[in-house]
Amino acid sequence: MTTIDSSIPMPTSFPGAPHRVLSGGAQFVGHSRQFWGIVLRAMPLMLVTLGVYRFWLTTDIRRFLWSNTQVAGENFEYVGTARELLLGFLFAIAVLVPLYVAFFAASLAPGLGPLAQFMSVVAGLLLWVLGQFAIFRARRYRLTRTVYRGVRFTQTGSGFAYALYASLWMLLAFVTLGLAYPFALAALERYKMRRTFFGNLPGRFEGSGLGLFAPVLGLWLLIVAPPLAVLAVAMARIDWGKLGELIEAIELDLDDNSEAAALLLSMFPDADKFGPALAASFFASMLLVLLLYPVLRAIVLRWWVSGVRFGNITAISHLRTGAVYGTYAAFFGIALGVALVGLGAIFAIVAGFAFGTDLQASGSGQALLLGIVGLLYLLLMLGLSAVYRGIVQLRLWRLSVDSLELLNTETLDHVVAQGAASSPFGEGLADALDVGGF
Repeated sequence: MTTIDSSIPMPTSFPGAPHRVLSGGAQFVGHSRQFWGIVLRAMPLMLVTLGVYRFWLTTDIRRFLWSNTQVAGENFEYVGTARELLLGFLFAIAVLVPLYVAFFAASLAPGLGPLAQFMSVVAGLLLWVLGQFAIFRARRYRLTRTVYRGVRFTQTGSGFAYALYASLWMLLAFVTLGLAYPFALAALERYKMRRTFFGNLPGRFEGSGLGLFAPVLGLWLLIVAPPLAVLAVAMARIDWGKLGELIEAIELDLDDNSEAAALLLSMFPDADKFGPALAASFFASMLLVLLLYPVLRAIVLRWWVSGVRFGNITAISHLRTGAVYGTYAAFFGIALGVALVGLGAIFAIVAGFAFGTDLQASGSGQALLLGIVGLLYLLLMLGLSAVYRGIVQLRLWRLSVDSLELLNTETLDHVVAQGAASSPFGEGLADALDVGGF
């Protein structure tokens, strides 16, 4: 696999940042207006380049966040480049396109029948495994572009081994309806941190699955309780004594299943009542997911930060759930306002075009309308993306850093630099598969 390394000038901190001294030696010193300036300047460039400028935007945001994060009075530096991200993405596309073409051709081949469906399942599983591989390799790229006191972070290990390990854990989490997820997350973090180094200082993860399971169990029960309660009542109302008659009717009456249908209805006489109740319970669960997600995010983030170790350096997070919830509440409120304005503008233009012009019936008029609506939709999506970056991304970073306490930071004085920059292929693959983190 090709490794792309570049000689990259170190970014400097943004001027005018307020310097606040916090306990524990960790602080974020960046100005919100500088971050918003980066994001808003990028929006028109994102539009005219059809999204290609996102590699430059990502690089600028990372440089801002890294360079304004201080530990023991010194800033981090992000030394990756947009060119690396773009090349990594192009390499990933060169790998993925033949796979997509092969699976698409197999699904259209005549006479395959069930084999085509099997190939679709194989394609989905392969892309899932590739996504896990990409997550691991993208993390390696970001670590090797993160520098502190002239020393870079590194990550060793096989991306394919991690992909298999992560896939098995996620399968277990799926079949247990999420109950195994805390243990899966703890196992995967231990796997990654055992292979993470700051110079010659080894990392490790001391968070436990049980330590995460206990605080999230209540959230899990709140979310799954409504549909499970309805299903339990429904199962209790079924007349299981008629199950044998139903099986016999199906076996003897293959051409006309009216008798089997009648028996099925007699087994469950309240089906017409429980159907709407079950739908309502699932809707309630989805609403609870939206309402409780910020709480879950705060719990997981606090647990993860407090579990990270480098040598004898200990991290302790004092992140408050209310602060995280307020961040997401602000985002959803502002995003809702932006969405209503954008959708209102689209509706007004469509209505005005339909009733106030003579072009609605012509092909050129419809093309013009489609172009205007498409442009407004892109502007709306860009606006929502900017709001998310400016509120959620920046605030969560600031909250995470400012609530961080570090012990034994004097160990940093004895770290020896080692390791080299890694290929951006994993980062590009994660972007192409839409599984990349920040």
